[in-house]
Amino acid sequence: MDQALDFIWRRRSVREFTDAPVTEQQLQSLLEAAMAAPSACCKDPWEFLVLRDRETLKAVSECLPNGHFLAKAPLGIIVCGDIRRAHSESLSYLLQDCAAATENLLLAAPALGLGACWLGIHPREERITALRKLFRIPENIIPFGGIAIGIPAAEPSPRTRFNPAKVHNAPEWAKQE
Repeated sequence: MDQALDFIWRRRSVREFTDAPVTEQQLQSLLEAAMAAPSACCKDPWEFLVLRDRETLKAVSECLPNGHFLAKAPLGIIVCGDIRRAHSESLSYLLQDCAAATENLLLAAPALGLGACWLGIHPREERITALRKLFRIPENIIPFGGIAIGIPAAEPSPRTRFNPAKVHNAPEWAKQE
């Protein structure tokens, strides 16, 4: 693995955190990294719902079947998108923009001494509906994904999941039947 890309290899899904809080400066840096993401036609449709209150984190974790660990995280962020601000008001562009912002945040976390784990919300209608109800989220705002964030209880080893069988040269692929 190329050492220059260590910041990518260190991005791992962290589900166990210490009790130490995420600082305001760390939160600010995470949000700045997220909002540095590319966006179709620079529409920046993202919105970020910051969760610090233990009861709120627990309530959100109950809306996400695989998100039980969010209840014990010091910080949670729900990445949302405003469909009215997405390029051409397109759901596809909104989802791509929100995914890019989420990945930037996930890559920034280990650089700040934090761990994070992405929790899927969209396209699960029951998750979207539960969060809309919990936070009175307007119809034009679409909850995309949640992120549990904190100081990792253990430091996962850097890794890649590179698989050469997933790489295709265009002329070869076009010749396949």
